Amino acid sequence: MKFAIVLTLAVILDEILGDPRNFPHPVRLIGLAINFWHKIFFRHDSFIHGLAVVIMTLLTAGLFVYAVLHVTECSIILQVYLLYSAVAWRDLKDETLPVLLSLMTHNIDEARKSLSFVVSRDTQTLNEAEISRAVIETVAENSVDGVMSVIFFAALGHFVNDRCGMCLAVWLFKSASTLDSMLGYESFGRFGTPSARLDDILNFIPARIAGVIIIMAGAFTGGNVREALRVFLSDRLKHKSPNSAHGESAFAGVLGVRLGGGAFYGGEFEPGETLNGGGNVPGVCDIVRAWRVLDVSCWLAVIVSVVIALMIEA
Repeated sequence: MKFAIVLTLAVILDEILGDPRNFPHPVRLIGLAINFWHKIFFRHDSFIHGLAVVIMTLLTAGLFVYAVLHVTECSIILQVYLLYSAVAWRDLKDETLPVLLSLMTHNIDEARKSLSFVVSRDTQTLNEAEISRAVIETVAENSVDGVMSVIFFAALGHFVNDRCGMCLAVWLFKSASTLDSMLGYESFGRFGTPSARLDDILNFIPARIAGVIIIMAGAFTGGNVREALRVFLSDRLKHKSPNSAHGESAFAGVLGVRLGGGAFYGGEFEPGETLNGGGNVPGVCDIVRAWRVLDVSCWLAVIVSVVIALMIEA
């Protein structure tokens, strides 16, 4: 029952308050730890040195979270805060809202500028459809590691240790996710490979569960569930990452839009396979629909996790 209360309160707080920007955020502390170990171990582009950073960061984060939980005797209030600060549900909508508002007022230049703060692709020449596509892809991809994976590891941690396991598991996962964001191999070559591979491994199961939950959400948001399932099964592996296309293909199928197809990064075009090639060109209204799918998916993930936990505890 405690798991249900903590997880539900954390998700409600995230939807109401969003990212706790005015309070100490654990991700910032993880970032400091990564920078510390990076300075110590980075000598050249070495897989072993990159692995050392991963190990030491996870040890630092794990010991810190465990110590805080131990000192507070696993306070429910603290656990709610730790889970709330780990979920990025509201943050996904807040970060893409300026893009949507600019598109709704037909201010394409401002939309491009706002989008540049959210995505790594070049945005200077994107049109309305390409901007809408980029926003939906961002929501879809980050719905996995920012929402679904957090809920998955909260449940997994609870099953391993029903006292404090949920928060420890979540923040070990968030540490790995932050390592990938800061040191992933696209930026640091072999040195960043351990961080990127660990993130791929940890998101492997949640990404596939997320695809199914997103399709289920389509039943509550006016999507074509049968078509979404077809797109998911045919396109979920059409990405160089083993996990990214699962969320994106599910969103593409539910929304009935065409995603993927490549983009420009640093002036160079990086090709990519199209997801749901027979879908419609994304538009502004599809961004709002993607938010709705995200909302329903998040609550479905919470409900499924809580029901499974109650059944196991019964």
